[in-house]
Amino acid sequence: MDKKIDILQSAKDTLLSESQSIANLTNYINDDFKNAVEAIFNCKGRVVVTGIGKSALIGTKIVATFNSTGTPSLFLHAAEAVHGDLGVIQPQDCIICISNSGNSPEIKALIPYLLRFGNTLIGITANPDSFLGKQSHFVLRATVDREACPNNLAPMNSTTAQLVLGDALAVCLMQLRDFKPEDFAVYHPGGALGKKLLMLVKDLLGKHEKPQVSPSSNIKDVIVEISEKRLGVTAVVENEKIVGIITDGDLRRMLQTQNDLSNIQAKDIMSRNPRTIDTQERVEKALSMLEDYAITQLLVTDQSKYVGIIHLHDILKEGIV
Repeated sequence: MDKKIDILQSAKDTLLSESQSIANLTNYINDDFKNAVEAIFNCKGRVVVTGIGKSALIGTKIVATFNSTGTPSLFLHAAEAVHGDLGVIQPQDCIICISNSGNSPEIKALIPYLLRFGNTLIGITANPDSFLGKQSHFVLRATVDREACPNNLAPMNSTTAQLVLGDALAVCLMQLRDFKPEDFAVYHPGGALGKKLLMLVKDLLGKHEKPQVSPSSNIKDVIVEISEKRLGVTAVVENEKIVGIITDGDLRRMLQTQNDLSNIQAKDIMSRNPRTIDTQERVEKALSMLEDYAITQLLVTDQSKYVGIIHLHDILKEGIV
């Protein structure tokens, strides 16, 4: 008969065990951590992260975080390093070596080669008295009381500790670099965040024709222009400058109040001083304006000249919300 367990309680116990291990790491944040951050910040080369086993997997995530937040990094697998991959390390690189015990054979064999060019070596280990701990210039302690594993064998708390130390390094480096959302977007141009922060209004132009009438256009011409361009709106333009806007809502309101349409011109029903945005503004700002004013389109200008329309649907199709 299968052993019965309280699945929900087991899950909670695991989360509490790992969260407590993370909290306890604050007791080990000392000058070595500060000096390690400054060494990476002042590094003229890249950060090379190495490890083996589960620590190698953590290392690849730390590298990904560094690269996406402005710290050029690469991962070097400890087992492959001594079989030719050591060539990726350059004299100006800073090295982070991750090993829970700090005494695994692969790490002990690798460390002398890591130090041959005088590179700064930062060790992330649970044992500061290990071979890795003693050989490192700076030691970041990833010490945990036990693993969440019921047998206290599978790396869980220990790998989580390594991971959050990497995150702590990344955050400190971001703050030292004054790394802003715009900087983050540069490294994520393909995602929604990148588009939101990098895409300009001009990038969405050209999706539609450019509806426009003059102030003296008769009401028939206004209706035809709005109908043909299928945007439910037209700009009223004089000497390439926007003087007003007419929406299909304006037309409906006109029909409710006017019986004789023969003498009505665009200037008689247009809304003056419409909302506009320049081609060089970010799409993020356009979206904010559309939301703030509860409208679905903005007239676009280039150095005060009317150049087109940006529609809410254009922005949403890009995945920007």
